[in-house]
Amino acid sequence: MEEVKAKIKKFLSRFFTGHEFQADEDIFALGFVNSMFAMQLVLFIEQEFQITIENEDLDFDNFRTINAMALLIKRKIPVVAGN
Repeated sequence: MEEVKAKIKKFLSRFFTGHEFQADEDIFALGFVNSMFAMQLVLFIEQEFQITIENEDLDFDNFRTINAMALLIKRKIPVVAGN
């Protein structure tokens, strides 16, 4: 889970230099996200973690914080059955 959070943080930092993102910080409330960037964020998550974000996943609450995005990714990644 920490690796997922680190990748999201790195992605955000490429666009918003000079800000140290915290895992529980609301990026919408801080004004970092507009509609165009929200689409870039969804595409990044789909490509980086090889998941599909469905219409029902497109809820602001799933993308407000690094923690929320990591939880969404965790729910979307298929669980591999043990031996």
